Amino acid sequence: MNPSRLDHVSFRLDPSDDVAVARADIAPGDHLDDDGRLVTVPAPVPAGHKLAVRGIAEGAPVRKYGQVIGFASRPIEPGDHVHTHNLVFRPFDRDHRTGVDARPTDHVPEAERATFDGYVRADGRVGTRNYLAVLTTVNCSATAARAIARQLETSGVLRQYPGVDGVVALTHTLGCGTAGAGNEGFEVLRRTLTGYAHHPNIAGLLVLGLGCEVNQIRDLVDGWGPAADRPVRTMTVQELGGTRRTVAAGVAALEEMLPAAGALRRVPVPASELILAMECGGSDAWSGVTANPALGAAADLLVRHGGTAVFGETTEIYGAEHLLTRRAVSTEVGDKLLDRIRWWEKQVQADGSSIDNNPSPGNKAGGLTTILEKSLGAVAKGGTTALCDVVRYAEPITGRGLVFMDTPGYDPVNATGMVAGGATVLCFTTGRGSAFGCKPTPSIKLATNTPLYERMRDDMDLDCGPVADGTYTVQEMGRQIFDLILDVASGRRRTASEELGYGDEEFVPWQLSTTL
Repeated sequence: MNPSRLDHVSFRLDPSDDVAVARADIAPGDHLDDDGRLVTVPAPVPAGHKLAVRGIAEGAPVRKYGQVIGFASRPIEPGDHVHTHNLVFRPFDRDHRTGVDARPTDHVPEAERATFDGYVRADGRVGTRNYLAVLTTVNCSATAARAIARQLETSGVLRQYPGVDGVVALTHTLGCGTAGAGNEGFEVLRRTLTGYAHHPNIAGLLVLGLGCEVNQIRDLVDGWGPAADRPVRTMTVQELGGTRRTVAAGVAALEEMLPAAGALRRVPVPASELILAMECGGSDAWSGVTANPALGAAADLLVRHGGTAVFGETTEIYGAEHLLTRRAVSTEVGDKLLDRIRWWEKQVQADGSSIDNNPSPGNKAGGLTTILEKSLGAVAKGGTTALCDVVRYAEPITGRGLVFMDTPGYDPVNATGMVAGGATVLCFTTGRGSAFGCKPTPSIKLATNTPLYERMRDDMDLDCGPVADGTYTVQEMGRQIFDLILDVASGRRRTASEELGYGDEEFVPWQLSTTL
């Protein structure tokens, strides 16, 4: 018998961890040398999954990342595969002290800060893309909106305006069959539509309604105020006399906007004008080891250069929120985050559900067992800088630094909220292989492992897998992501999602209202 070294076939993320992560599949009967202690593996441990490095009593907490990821549902022996069959979620107290780990940001001197080429709008905000958009007030105008965008995209007229990235139809399933003004769900929808209408990646806007919906077009648009360089036209299907006339009128309205939009040019601007949205979807056990911490390092770089990074998915930081409150710049910011956590606890309880219904089956197949484990990996996207603000869904992101937005964990809803808040570029990490885009904001796809990257090359922009084998450090990969963000923001590179046409169907506002 010639046992393999435990640290050659797996790795521990923190010295206090009870589990190690398998680098590759470990077979039953394999013998492992843990610093002179022989460990025999009784059952298969797939790559990315956890194996116990010490005995754990039934009911005892199990640690990974140096944090509790769950509790043993039966006695666990060294070498055992640790997963859903012997590890369970259980609520427990966490240290939510505010600001104890907050540190001042070491900003890069202004003269040395990175730049990108962007579109400077009249209000001073800077876009990374230059779209025309059709924004619907209600689902009933969605078909007409898509027809308008499709006709312009296929007519060939856009070839005359290479500076225009395209026409996007922002359609959804809401807008009627619900209470109106004063209703929380209705206000969230209005806030989301308003955020997209003012987005710096949109150069011209057609707002399209049916006519009789609860979400009346005039009430919505009147609250926006004028925009000097962003023409806004409104129309309804009922007033125009039906779908064919609406499509013709909509096409004509957008064609009038094309010359001005096409005349806009990119100019060099500081990276501090970027708002980076960060998302993880189709996560696996490598997410919290490679792509997420590397994205966190990129976010740290952006913040050091004066920019803003935002992430959300409140249900997917649950159990790790104390790591953020400890970095909050004030008690007010920390309390805002805890208020949202409590809201979600009540929400799932009223629904007869559990926050631990997440992870998904795909997450579990990838080695994630509990929401606590998933959240600890997801929080890594937030890097190490201080948490400067917490905002509600689709609220404008106005502060600089690291921001958290309260959103559901469902990827399209989360991304829609952050884009509505003003995010001009998005980085999306995935371990299982999510396919996603979010026009008008470009979406950069980061693979957590090399097999995924090789299998889905057409959908991925960067392979973060080399972090796992030590080819790159987290900081080095973070620098690659930061440079890629600048290239994409400047238009020097289109993302895989853009090349594939993703983003037309992924506008999904959060539905909070009861459907009547």
